[in-house]
Amino acid sequence: MKVGMAPRLLAALTVGVLATGSVWAKATADEVAKLGKSLNCTGGEKAGTASGVPEFTGKWLGVPAGVKYTPHTGQHPVDPYANEKPLFTITAENLSQYAERLTEGQKAMFARYPQTFRIPVYTGHRDFRFTDATCASAKKNAQDAVVNSDGLGVTGAVKGALPFPIPKNGLELAFNNLLPSRAYTEETLRDNGIVFADKSIVYGRADNKALSPVQAVDVAGQPLVGAMSQTINITKLPEREKGSVSVIAEPLDFGKDKRLGWSYDPGTRRVRQLPEYGFDQPLSGTGGKLTIDSDRLFNGSPERYNWKSLGKKEVYVPANAYKVHANTVKYVDLLKPGHASPDFLRYELRRVWVLEATLKSGYRHMYGKRVLFLDEDTGQAVMSDFYDARGQLWQYGLVNYYYAFDANVWHAGTSFYHDLNSGAYVAYNLFQERPLGPILNKGNLDASMFTPQAARNAGN
Repeated sequence: MKVGMAPRLLAALTVGVLATGSVWAKATADEVAKLGKSLNCTGGEKAGTASGVPEFTGKWLGVPAGVKYTPHTGQHPVDPYANEKPLFTITAENLSQYAERLTEGQKAMFARYPQTFRIPVYTGHRDFRFTDATCASAKKNAQDAVVNSDGLGVTGAVKGALPFPIPKNGLELAFNNLLPSRAYTEETLRDNGIVFADKSIVYGRADNKALSPVQAVDVAGQPLVGAMSQTINITKLPEREKGSVSVIAEPLDFGKDKRLGWSYDPGTRRVRQLPEYGFDQPLSGTGGKLTIDSDRLFNGSPERYNWKSLGKKEVYVPANAYKVHANTVKYVDLLKPGHASPDFLRYELRRVWVLEATLKSGYRHMYGKRVLFLDEDTGQAVMSDFYDARGQLWQYGLVNYYYAFDANVWHAGTSFYHDLNSGAYVAYNLFQERPLGPILNKGNLDASMFTPQAARNAGN
């Protein structure tokens, strides 16, 4: 937090400056007219490039033809591109040929693991699309949505789509990452693995449920008000933490409300409200190696950082990540020393928005700078480089997204967070060895399941 000045007070004092800045301008009529034409409905450029960025086809909505998949049952993802082989593989030996399309974090991984780190590059595909309701909401948002004058919320947006299909600045990109089209309900029994440099692995397991009311299919087009999301997390492993429960409520406007969190301790059999939840507090189940706000690479209030758009860039990023999530994948084969086995990963050349977040003067956070790479079609961060307070590159993280046939949205699957100093990494949100994968948009969750009483009941 700010030394000597509460964040809300500081935000209030900056209202006049922010409100008069042209950075808050809405998309022009000419720009909005491009949606669905030269741009897809969420703002991605439809055209491909000679260098390998795929053209947006949007030919599939939901389950593709020829794929056997039963929605809302927890069936593991099925790869529609299973027969494809890599076009080429980037290694430490040929790195110089591809360096301009790699992040600093990726280059650091090659430097630290020159014998084993590889990036297999596949033919790019942008074949999946959002629903018509999502597209209608995106167009409405392009016309009317603006970041609040305090920079902590969005005004004029509707539910059902990212708020800024045609982003003008860093804060708009940040809110796209916070409010993309995601699953409405999600249930996952997931594992986490902390892989140490000495090859040892410590596992955790949690039963996680999430409700995102603003993502419900029947509310698209309604004003963006209410709660962003609610989650309950019940620890199963390790044994010493078994039975611990956390419940979190996430607001839409961090200027009006804050995250609320409650924790159930099985030792005392009591629920207590957490005085603060978020930012660089340790994320449970990761051995203190991840911060709460690094889940999905960034989440929560943007108040501690200055946000700057560095424009678009072509980068090799994880994409169409079905292979790594198959129920045939074994952790012993996937989780190798230093990094996950490249044999299970898929990268494609994509256009991404480069978003730089620099810690504000006087604010505290273990990350002095973060550089996020947001997919142009979804607004979601797929990779991030994390820097310490001295400005030194410290961590490299990536999320393996795939299009979820259940929900007609892109879903955050297994992610990897690498400590470039110690050589350890966290494999987060593993479900390959669990009987079920994520159960998405079943619609069986409601707000009563995410209360302090619900935490007490779940822990008993």
